[in-house]
Amino acid sequence: MNKAELVNAIAQKADITKAQAAAALDQFVSSITQSLRAGGKVTLVGFGTFSVVSRGPRTGRNPRDNKPIKIAAKKVAKFKPGKKLADDVNGKGGKKKK
Repeated sequence: MNKAELVNAIAQKADITKAQAAAALDQFVSSITQSLRAGGKVTLVGFGTFSVVSRGPRTGRNPRDNKPIKIAAKKVAKFKPGKKLADDVNGKGGKKKK
């Protein structure tokens, strides 16, 4: 599913216009991005957690000539799915434990 398909699905299910759905999705992404830039994390219970982790510097290999290259340290975005999302993806959602 790409962004246009997601906007269409949101618009249909929420009974709003595509423009309203696109604006809501853009604000959602923007809000998560701002929180991560500030060093925070965003937790959506049942869906998952967006966070930022630091990757240390490391040595890699140039695929053209196989010579070692230095890769600088950087921060990367990370997403950890929540239990409900993981269960739903694996076909385990909706089953009740006895």
